[in-house]
Amino acid sequence: MQIPIEHPDDPRIEPFLGLRDQETRKQRERADGDMAAVFMAEGDLVIDRAIAHGYAPRSILMARRRTKPLPESVGDTDVYLASDSVLTEVTGRPELRDPIACFTRPPLPDLAGLLQKHSTFAVLENVNNPNNLGVIMRNAAALGIDAVLLDPQCADPLYRRAVRASMGQVFAIPHTRLTPLPDGLDALHNAGVTTIALSPQGDVALRDFDPPKKAAIVLGAEGPGLTDATMAAADHRVRIPMSNSVDSLNVANAAAIAFHHLSP
Repeated sequence: MQIPIEHPDDPRIEPFLGLRDQETRKQRERADGDMAAVFMAEGDLVIDRAIAHGYAPRSILMARRRTKPLPESVGDTDVYLASDSVLTEVTGRPELRDPIACFTRPPLPDLAGLLQKHSTFAVLENVNNPNNLGVIMRNAAALGIDAVLLDPQCADPLYRRAVRASMGQVFAIPHTRLTPLPDGLDALHNAGVTTIALSPQGDVALRDFDPPKKAAIVLGAEGPGLTDATMAAADHRVRIPMSNSVDSLNVANAAAIAFHHLSP
């Protein structure tokens, strides 16, 4: 059903308020109250992929001036057609090209279940840039990683910018949270998962490392990388050799290389 929206304080679009502020979204999308368990996805392709992977849309915000039809997968979801003034207030962009959908956020999978079911993992420490996280999720889905495990400091994989950077591939791969690293690695070790810290300070070149069948690549944030404690707690420490005095790669690029090496 298409519903015109004339005012930004219309209660029907309350879930979309604060889209310009990541910290506001963290507060609004936490699991309590009427805003419990939601996330936003932007763009036809991303919305369609979310629905294809079983995520249920609650409503869609779209520019009234848009003439392109929505994906058929949205079905009879309520579509709020907003004027330019409303879009400016909500998103900061008067000419919103792509629709934004509000989805029900599912509970995180059980860590023990993921460790029992799967063989290849990515473990992320303090990866708090949503764009980097989204690209890492896309790389993981594309290159055979079974699940992504995040420490409490990592960004939200279902934050709108991360979802968009992943091109909707975040929906194709399970993710859950670990306890803070390095202690969070204990659960992997207890499940027989070999942990492999990726760092320019690694003592073995990645190309010379033969990964075991059940393994996890451990990655740190852009810039600081992994903490010394997490490096020490990992079973192995590997590096990607660099040329021309380059000291490191973007974390998402490094992840892609490591994931490809780890995949069967």
